[in-house]
Amino acid sequence: MTETLEPSRADRRAVRRRQRAESPLLKIPFRHLRNPLPPLEILAPDQLEALHLASMRILEEVGLDFLDDEALALWAKAGAKVDRASQHVWIDRDLLLETIATAPPNFTWRARNPERNVLIGGNSLAFGPCGGMVYASDLTMGRRPGTTQDYENFLKLSQMCHVLHFAAWDQVTAHDVPVSLRHLRRLAAAFRLTDKAVMENAHGREITGDALALAQIVFGDLSGDPVIGDVINVNSPLRYDSRMLGGLITYARAGQVCYITPFILAGAMSPITLASALAQQNAEALAGVALTQLVRPGAPVIYGGFTTNVDMKSGSPAFGTPEGAWALAVGAQLARRYRLPYRASGSLTTAKVPDAQAAYETLWTLWPCILSHSNLIMHAAGWLEGGLTASFEKFIIDVENLAMVYHFLGGFEISEQTLALDMIAEVGPGGHHFGTAHTQARYSTEFFPSVLGDRQPYDTWREAGGLDTMQRAYSVWQELLAQYEQPPLDPAVAEALGDYVARRERELEGKNLYDS
Repeated sequence: MTETLEPSRADRRAVRRRQRAESPLLKIPFRHLRNPLPPLEILAPDQLEALHLASMRILEEVGLDFLDDEALALWAKAGAKVDRASQHVWIDRDLLLETIATAPPNFTWRARNPERNVLIGGNSLAFGPCGGMVYASDLTMGRRPGTTQDYENFLKLSQMCHVLHFAAWDQVTAHDVPVSLRHLRRLAAAFRLTDKAVMENAHGREITGDALALAQIVFGDLSGDPVIGDVINVNSPLRYDSRMLGGLITYARAGQVCYITPFILAGAMSPITLASALAQQNAEALAGVALTQLVRPGAPVIYGGFTTNVDMKSGSPAFGTPEGAWALAVGAQLARRYRLPYRASGSLTTAKVPDAQAAYETLWTLWPCILSHSNLIMHAAGWLEGGLTASFEKFIIDVENLAMVYHFLGGFEISEQTLALDMIAEVGPGGHHFGTAHTQARYSTEFFPSVLGDRQPYDTWREAGGLDTMQRAYSVWQELLAQYEQPPLDPAVAEALGDYVARRERELEGKNLYDS
């Protein structure tokens, strides 16, 4: 008699590694994602019109600060009322609506690998990683200031996980690089380690100018569809500062992407009621959209929303709330009203670790984005601690959720084959379908194969190590990094990138770029 041996723990772990290597995180091919669902519209037409009219009154009667001489000159030339002494602008609604009408309702964001170009607008849906984080966090090293290695590891993971359409943003700050040089090293690494679409900070004219120069080395002529862009944050309430305006003007003039994004905490940067916060968001966003069109009619631009409530007990931002969900949905409705693509954010949480709070606040953010037909969902993976921390484990958890979104939006087939009435008749009452030809032919492909969810019996789970989701996610990102392969890059392009960065580092040594 042949002895049956129980598999060892090492054998079981090897099987789990193979299963993870074949998981949706790697098996899903890069593809354009379209949302087949009707968009969620939580406001009636008359309510939406009331918000529109309120925002027009804000623009006409209250106005906004534009702390940049060139921006003031553009508004004055267009016919807006401008007070240069106070750097304040009042915008007539007819001027605004006529100006934003030249913004394209959709466009293609080019990647250096053309197969990974990204469609923005309409019913298209694109996910980008988290960005702007100060700290990195993982299970073994804990929370610490980010480094170049952390940033490059996030680039590699974003390159490998095709549920993310973008690989490069400022996922975490590299504190081991001087402040004035970070943008150079960051974008050069992005072009070297990824071939997906990239973003780079629109922080003033000089940093944004370097980003355009590096992009031109990779893409050559930048006159076609855009290849780079970034967030233009409004300094809410009702102010565009010089740094953001320098980035907006530089990117828009070059035909690159600006996503205009007020950051409003109801009760702090706006009146406490959500209606008022959204009217203010709309006024601020539309003013920025219009400015991009004054710079260059037809420049690609995205209406962004980042409105939520403040926590009235602590004064801190509150993410993953019903109020934040309302704001996301209404922002999308407003963007559609003006025929503009819409940017939202998808994994927001104030949780400090990837725990239950992180999970439910993330899903209270992600699903409103999807159901309301957001086009560009930023911060879709890795966000923790109100945006201060980029977590490797949270990144993997979020990416698996995005993979499930892909699966869900793909729908399921109803046909003679999938109804399988012959199998129902064959098994009959009281039987089971495990061994039928129908089940055997489909068992490995029919259901979403979770890489993180553990569905073993309790004793089996304990005997295998009793790992929780965070521990399993740690193993997954470690294994993904071990499998990373750098995408090919023309050696001449790589050399030119290196030469540009080296020259600019010499020129910028010790320089403060904040006001440039």
